[in-house]
Amino acid sequence: MGRVERSPDAWRGRRNRSKTAPMLKTATHSPRPPDHPPVKNGKIGVLLVNLGTPEGTSYWPMRAYLKEFLSDTRVIDTPRWKWWPILNLIILSVRPQKKGRDYETIWNRERDEGPLKTFTRSQADKLKGRLDDLGDNIVVDWAMRYGFPSIADRIDALQADGCDRLVVIPMYPQYAAATTATVGDKVFEKLAKMRWQPALRIAPPWHDDPIYIGALAASMKAHLDRLGWTPDVILASFHGIPQRYFDLGDPYYCHCAKTTRLLRAEMGFPDDRLRMTFQSLFGPEEWIKPYTDKTVEALAQSGVKNMAVITPGFTADCLETIEEIGVENAEIFKHNGGENFTAVPCLNDSEEGMDVIESVARRELMGWV
Repeated sequence: MGRVERSPDAWRGRRNRSKTAPMLKTATHSPRPPDHPPVKNGKIGVLLVNLGTPEGTSYWPMRAYLKEFLSDTRVIDTPRWKWWPILNLIILSVRPQKKGRDYETIWNRERDEGPLKTFTRSQADKLKGRLDDLGDNIVVDWAMRYGFPSIADRIDALQADGCDRLVVIPMYPQYAAATTATVGDKVFEKLAKMRWQPALRIAPPWHDDPIYIGALAASMKAHLDRLGWTPDVILASFHGIPQRYFDLGDPYYCHCAKTTRLLRAEMGFPDDRLRMTFQSLFGPEEWIKPYTDKTVEALAQSGVKNMAVITPGFTADCLETIEEIGVENAEIFKHNGGENFTAVPCLNDSEEGMDVIESVARRELMGWV
């Protein structure tokens, strides 16, 4: 998708109007009467929302997390009468144990939590410091779409702290109904029950933002420079979605393709050096292709000896990047003749990663501060 071009006259018109239009100062409030009850307001909340993580690796915490996640009709849109028995009688009987063992391998034992929660908390903490120059009326918080802390709880906390304006940042560079849209669903569900709703902005995706592309390139270059070998092929692996979702109009595949194309150009790679694939398939339905694991297998069998995988669709490392890419796909590669394999870490709370999040937050705060 290209950017909308405006004529010079159109831009001059906008500038001329800005000279005469009144400026609204959000921090200015008229004094209250002496007998007015105490009410906190006038602040702006910035809420980072990531996917979620179980509260523990044993059966019941894993089951609760998977049940909430796989019950979301944005994620699985199979008719409920058909999906309910499959989910509750089959999947939730066996999958919690398997995924619990996978989470055990990546669990942050010091904090007793999944790494996605650790990184998202740190991202929010660092964003607070980066927005200090905007004043004390900016409050930064974080939530998980599935699990805890919940979106509803953190919106309540932000309102209690005086936030009557809210910027929600779904932590997904590429838009998909199963990720970005379901965050919006949960936010709107909460607002529908509120007597005093905050004004709301939901950040759009940033799949083609130059700061994001530059951060990915810098992070990947720094990682590759530390290796004692050079990758023959680099895969940009994104989380997959069913092919049917794309056919129904989801722009996710196009966003992933544009990110890959821009990153390839930024790195100066030919098409066959940096390739796009999709991971984390679920169920028997056809998903968008090419599949990461099948591509890794085929390339190893074709004689590729050195491979790197970057996961640009994840803003923080999690089960899908650490275990699925760094362990499972590494094993597939080496089992089929490959020799050297590396998974490039996500941007996480690195300086480059925080540059991206700060840029998105400041963009969405424009006009409010």
